[in-house]
Amino acid sequence: MSTAKTDLAGRTILVTGANTGIGRATAENLAARGAHVILACRSLDKTQPVIDGIRAAGGSADMVALDLGDLDQVRRCAEGLLSSDRPLHVLLNNAGLAGTRGLTKSGFELAFGTNHVGHFLLTMLLAPRLLATPSSRIVNVASKSHYQAKGIDFDAVHKTTSTITGLPEYEVSKLANVLFTKELARRIGPRGVRSYSLHPGVVASDAWRRIPWPFRAILKLSMISNEQGALTSVYCATSPDVAAEDGLYYDECRVKTPNPLANDAALARQLWEKSVEWTGADLPS
Repeated sequence: MSTAKTDLAGRTILVTGANTGIGRATAENLAARGAHVILACRSLDKTQPVIDGIRAAGGSADMVALDLGDLDQVRRCAEGLLSSDRPLHVLLNNAGLAGTRGLTKSGFELAFGTNHVGHFLLTMLLAPRLLATPSSRIVNVASKSHYQAKGIDFDAVHKTTSTITGLPEYEVSKLANVLFTKELARRIGPRGVRSYSLHPGVVASDAWRRIPWPFRAILKLSMISNEQGALTSVYCATSPDVAAEDGLYYDECRVKTPNPLANDAALARQLWEKSVEWTGADLPS
C-alpha cells in the first residue's frame, strides 16, 4: 500500500452524505488534496458550514440536494449534475443509515432503500458522465456487517423494518452494496470504470444515531474517528495502487475476502435486475 498522497488537482469527486461523519471527513480530505468536491446531502443548511470550511481552507466544493429515499428527488439531483459539462472522476456512494426503522418515501425498507436502491439509481443516472471521464471510479461504502447477512429477501425489502434494532436490515443493505460493486465490475468495468466496496471501520458517526439506547452506547465503545474511517474511502477513490483492480472489497486499505454470498454471481445478477425493475434505470448501451 502506497502512503503517498495523490495530487487531485483537476478532478471532480461526488460524495453522498458528506455533511457529517465519514462523508464530511472524506470530502475534507479530498478537497485538501486539490479535488473539486460535490457534497450531495439532504440538508443544504447543514451542508453549508462544511462548504464554507473547505473553501476557507483553500479547497473547492459545492453542494447538491439529494434524498436517497425519494427516487424522484434522486432523478432531479442527477439531472442537475448532468446539466453542467463538468467531468465526474469519482462517484463515492457514502451516505447510509444504520439502526433505522420504517419505509423510504419510495416504499422500500428504510436502510435498504437508502443504502442500496437510492445509490443504485444515482449510479445508473450518472453512468454516462462516468463513462465519458477517463479512469473514473465508483466507490461504495459498505460495512463488515455484510458478513452477518444470510441473503436478500426480495419481498421484505418492500416492507417496513421488522426488527427492533434495524441492524439485520442494515446488514442486508450492506451485502447489497458489495454485490452491486461486483456486478458493476462485470458490467461497466470492461468499459473503463472501476468499482470498489469497502468497510470504513466501525466509526462513531451519525449513521448510528437512531439505534436505541443502550445499544448505541455499547457499539460506540470500540469505534474509531471519522477521519480514520475516511481513509479507506479515500484510498479506493484515489490511489494508483488500485487503478487496475475492480470489484474488490477493502478493509484498512487492503483487499479482503467478503462474505461468500458476495461472490454469488446469480444473486448479484438478481439484485441488479430487481434494482432495474424498481428504478427503471440501467447502464447506457
